This record gives sequence, C-alpha cells and structure tokens, in this order.
Amino acid sequence: MSAQWHLGPAVWSFGLASALFAGFAVLLLLRLRREARSALFLAAVLLSALWAACVVLFSVTGAPALWRLAVVLDVSRLLGLMAFAFALLRGDAAAAGPRPGWTAPIAMTAVAATVLLIGYPAPGVSEGHGESFLLPLAAMVALSIFGLVLVEQLFRRTPSAQRWHVWPLCVALGGLFSFDLIVFADALLFRSLDGGLWLARGLAQALVVPLLGVAAARNRSWSFDVAMSRGMVLGSTALIGAAAYLLAIALLGYYVQLFGGAWGPTLATAFVFAALLAFAFVAASRTFRSKLRVLVTKNLFAHRYDYREEWLKFSALMATPGAQRPLRERCLIALGELVETSSAALWLRTDRGFEQVARLEQPQVTEIDGARDDLPAFLQATGWVLEVDQARRDPARYRGLQLPAWLRSHRNAWLVVPLLNAEALVGFVLLGRPRVRLQLDWEVLDLLKTAGRQTAGYLAHEAATEALLETRKFDAFNRMSAFVVHDLKNLVAQLQLLLSNAERHHANPRFQRDMLATVGHVVTRINALLQQLRSGETPVDRPHGVDLRNVLARVQTVRAAGRGQLNCQCDGEPWAIGHADRLERVIGHLVQNALEAAASGRADELRVTVGAARRGDAVVLEVADNGAGMSPEFIRERLFKPFNTTKPGGMGIGTYESQQYIQSIGGRIEVDSTPDAGTRFRVLLRAAEPAAATV
Repeated sequence: MSAQWHLGPAVWSFGLASALFAGFAVLLLLRLRREARSALFLAAVLLSALWAACVVLFSVTGAPALWRLAVVLDVSRLLGLMAFAFALLRGDAAAAGPRPGWTAPIAMTAVAATVLLIGYPAPGVSEGHGESFLLPLAAMVALSIFGLVLVEQLFRRTPSAQRWHVWPLCVALGGLFSFDLIVFADALLFRSLDGGLWLARGLAQALVVPLLGVAAARNRSWSFDVAMSRGMVLGSTALIGAAAYLLAIALLGYYVQLFGGAWGPTLATAFVFAALLAFAFVAASRTFRSKLRVLVTKNLFAHRYDYREEWLKFSALMATPGAQRPLRERCLIALGELVETSSAALWLRTDRGFEQVARLEQPQVTEIDGARDDLPAFLQATGWVLEVDQARRDPARYRGLQLPAWLRSHRNAWLVVPLLNAEALVGFVLLGRPRVRLQLDWEVLDLLKTAGRQTAGYLAHEAATEALLETRKFDAFNRMSAFVVHDLKNLVAQLQLLLSNAERHHANPRFQRDMLATVGHVVTRINALLQQLRSGETPVDRPHGVDLRNVLARVQTVRAAGRGQLNCQCDGEPWAIGHADRLERVIGHLVQNALEAAASGRADELRVTVGAARRGDAVVLEVADNGAGMSPEFIRERLFKPFNTTKPGGMGIGTYESQQYIQSIGGRIEVDSTPDAGTRFRVLLRAAEPAAATV
C-alpha cells in the first residue's frame, strides 16, 4: 500500500458510512413491507453497511482477503441499487404504457461479473499487475455510467406531479454514481485508485444516507407512475454517448501516458483537457444537437415528430404573454424549430400588397408582391408548401409558377410556407436552409401546413386586437368629447342666463356680484375641462373629503337667477368623498334638469329643494322638485341611458355621466318620481370626516 493510504482518515470516513448505513437498515427493518422493491432497497443498504465495515477492517489489518471481500460487497451493493432503480422503472405489473426490457440489466450483470472475477486494486497499488486491473476499472466506470442512466430515466419518466416523491432518491443515487465515476475514471487514467479520492468516497457515501431516508419516508410502498417520452430517449442517448466519449478519453489518455515516456503525464493531461474542450464545443453546437435528434428519431421511432410535444412547445412559444420578442418574430422561431432552422422571414398582407414585416438571419426585401402576382396567387389557390430549389428546376411541377426576382436571387431560400386563415392568405413565411439535411416528406409538409394555419390564426387575432384597441381609443375620445361638449353647453347656458338678466339688473350691485361670481365659476370650469382633456377622462386628483355646504352654496349662487325657486340647505357638516368640481357638476345637472323639466305655464310655481345630511357612514344628498315627474318605464329604460333625452336640443348624457361618476367614487343614485307630482333624486356618497385628507 502507498503512503496515500492513511489509517486514521480511512477508519473515520468508512466507519461513519458503515454506521449510518447500518442505522438506516435497522429503521427499514422495523417498517419492512412484504414487497420486492422494499426488499431490494433494504438489501442494497445492508450491503453498503457491510462494504464500508469491510473497508475499515482492511484499513486496520491490511489483509488482502478483506480487500477482495470489500470489492465483492461493493459490486453487489451497486448492483442492488441499480436493480432497485430498474424495479421502479418497471413499475407495477398492471401499469399501462411501455416498460423497459431486460437488455440493460443483463449487460450490467456481465460488466459486474468482470469486476468480481478480477477485482480492482487497492488504493495506490499498481506495481506488478501490468494491464490486469485495466479491465475491472473500466468495468467500474461502465457500472457508474449505467447507474447514472437509470437515475436519469427514472427522473424523466416520473410525472412532474409525482416528482416530489422521487427527487431525493434521484439526487442521492445520482450523487453516489457520479462520485464513483470520478473515482474510477481517474483510476483508469492513472492505473491506480487515488488515495485521496478513495478516502473521500466513504464520506460521500455517508452524505447520501439522509437523502435516502427522506426518499424512504416519502415512499413507503415505492409505487408511482412512470412514462416514456422522446425527450427521455434523446436525453438518455446523449448521456450514454457522453459517457462513452469520456470513457474513450480515459483509455486514450492512459495509453498516451503509458507510451509518452518522460512527457507521458504532461501529454496525458493536455490530451484530456483538449478532448473535454472539444466535447464542450460539440455539445454546445445546435447543428450537432439537430443531427442527434434526427438520428434518434429516424432509428427509434415510426414517426418523425412527437406531435403532442411539438404542439405544446409551439403553442407555449406563440401564446407566451409579455414575451421579450414580438409575436411576429416568435412565429418565425416556432416555425423554424419544426425543421431545424433559425433563418426565416415573414410577409404579411397590407394595403399595398404582401410586404416583409419581420426577419431573422435573412436579408431585407423591399419589393412588394401584389395579391394577384404569381407567388401569392399560387399559395392562395393551392395552400402548398413551396420548395424553392424544386420550383427553380421544375416550374411545371408548381403549375408553371414564376418566382419573383427577389426569391430567385435568394441563395439561402428553402421553403415558402403559406399562412391561411379561413382560406384567405394572410401572408407567408420564407424558411432558410436547415442546420442539418432534412428529407422533405408528407409528415414534414403536413406539419408545416398545419403550423402555418395556426400561425395565421395568431397573426389575425393580433391584427383584430390592434383594430379593436384603436376603435376603443376613438370610442373613449368620443365619449370624453361628448361629456366636454355637454359641460360647455351648460356653461354657455349660464352665460346666456346672465345676458338675459343683464339688461334689467345691470345697475344692481347684488346682480353685479353674482355676475362676477358666475363668470369666475365659468372660467374655472373651462380651465378644468382643458386640464381633463390633457389628462384623460378621469379626474386629475384622487377623491378626497369635500364640504358639501360650499358646493351647494356655489350651486345656489349660479342657479339663483334662473326660473323657479331654488332652496339649498344642509343638516350639520356633511363631508363626502369625491371631487368638489365634479360633485358640483352632478348637483348642478340635477338642479338644471329640474328647472328645465317644468311645464311652461308653471314656472312661477316650480320649487326645487337641495339638501345634504350625514347618515351614519354615508352622506345623503337629495334634489327634489314639484315638476312634471317621470314614468317608471322612462326611469327604468331611458333615464340613465346615454343619448336619451326629452329636452329640445338636449344631448342626453348628463344623467349618464353623473351616474358613472358617482359609481366610480363608491356611491349610487336613487330616483323616486311620479308623473305630474315631481321627482326626488337621492345621491348616496361615502362620508368623510371634516378634516379628512386625500384618500
């Protein structure tokens, strides 16, 4: 044994592993279930405890027989763990779906038999054995790779809803086999077990015991559903290929070191680094991944595409809200991924014809194709996916189609996919050549045609949404304009009232004061309307506490000179949540309606009363008159409908606007009216304290 092998660390490292595995085995025995998978798991744990204890004894005594026994126990426990993982993969006998065959277990058993017959060397031991330990070390590397593949398949085949049960087990087994791969790959490269790595192996085994305990607690019966997918097969193939590549690197590195003389270790290290660098470069290549996907699909599956998986990816990419890329670029990416290309451009129908509106790794095309030009007309009539090279060589195959000049000169052009929505050509997509040669057959063409129709639906939906938003913007602008015009009409009516009374009362000081107050009020309201036009339909500031006494006083001043009698009164200090100017407009509109709705012969008898009072958490504001009144049908069907009016020259939006505003600040309007007897409007508002700040 070499100086790398230290007695104290070995005893502590493997002694801890033995104690933890033994304690865990006792817990499993106490809750043992009569089920094959539970028995396999218990056997693997017991063998792990015995293996670690045997290594401790070997460290103390150095007896070769103990090392041989430790190797047997090591291989047996690894086979037990892999058999347990394979049993989970097989699932229940009644489980539906494909189940893994027995080829892999037979291969693992053959590899394990190689190790059992020869045995790998103790740490630091390599002299006098020549090449005899090369094969068992390679076999241990292969066992580690088999274990990682099983763990990877177990995790991938477990539905996401059940992965909570299995992920601790996968992490524990994955860590265990990964560490063994490092230990034995290093040993294969340098022809002997590294003492430091071997000492750490005991601690590594001990660290996975808690995770195994969590997995056992979550899976008392070790029964959950697993399923096969193309992604799992592709991932497993990639993992096996990577493992085989690393194993080949280790073997070649060993021979470089063996025959390199004094430069052997240096050349071996440089060779391994270069090989790993090349592996990283190839693994990061999209072309390589595309070729691997095509290879696996052609040789392992009857159909080229997993349509469920492809459609889920396509829909997820197209319908992702708030994506960083606009929808048009996402359309190009989604279509390109179906045929392994990242080069694409999109043409959409506009008022002038079909124009290029988006592109990825494609040149800009400024030419516009008319709807009746050869290419759009052909795509509209047939709905075919056009192969550009074939159309260049044999136009007769495409009904004598003459390609446009920009497409004939496009060297990277490969396919033209029509975008049909309700049999109308929305646009078309030009796809560049793929990263890997792809044979065009009915499956590819049908998938592209179907995806093209789906893409056309998304683009048409986007166009309809944009048109709807534009229409809503105009609608909002028209609504706001109608409200502003209505307010201006009321302000003009106030000024006309002043002019009509000015000839009789211009020398009256009281009238002069009222006139100045009214003109000031009109100027303030017009400025507020201008500010509202700049900021939008909603008020500029937030609702706040408003003293309704001041509001009613301004209404009294403005309306006092009109026809009829107006009486405003308040009970206590009625403060309400709202905006002073908007509440004044609401009350003023209700008062104006009451004054204008009277019969022409009863102007002197018309009385309008406005009152406000606090009622608990609400403020009740009432506007009552003894005018013509309204019928129940009118109140129900027309009163709060926009553009409904009974007044000559009226606009019919004042009451509607008042109701909308009162509802926006958390209140409501109630109406009680009787024909020829009068009307009472009751406005209920949220109450505010007299010193209330903005809410």
